[in-house]
Amino acid sequence: MISVNIICVGKLKESYLREAIAEYSKRLSAYCRFTIAELPESRLSDNPSDKEISSALSQEAKLMQSYLTAKGVYNIAMCIEGKQMSSPALAKHIEKISVDGFSTINFVIGSSFGIDEGVKAQCRGRLSMSEMTFPHQLARVMLAEQIYRAFSILSNSKYHK
Repeated sequence: MISVNIICVGKLKESYLREAIAEYSKRLSAYCRFTIAELPESRLSDNPSDKEISSALSQEAKLMQSYLTAKGVYNIAMCIEGKQMSSPALAKHIEKISVDGFSTINFVIGSSFGIDEGVKAQCRGRLSMSEMTFPHQLARVMLAEQIYRAFSILSNSKYHK
């Protein structure tokens, strides 16, 4: 059974978002080992400079390293410049990653300032949900839902219909 992780910065603050993640985690347990690693968010001033932001992204990148460098891992950065995919295309991509021999897929969500360029360079893929802007915490729930939808498509369940 493949492992799927969402590596993200910060904790979900709203109970309804935590409940949604719990529901998708439960549903995904039929298809994969699904975990969410919530890494501490760097503290920044109210109006951070580019140097402060860069330093924060670098600190967050260091916390991500143990996940990114594990054996058999396929890393995907969730970022604005990433490729947009339909749900069926994501399902095929997940299937191909598994067929290619990877035991773990990591989806990496950075802070509201993004992901360190060094982390992006360690990722085999870059994925964008949309050109639209979503609340940062909602993106995590949306990604979990799309991962569940992808596995539902692969198993020919009625969820995607």
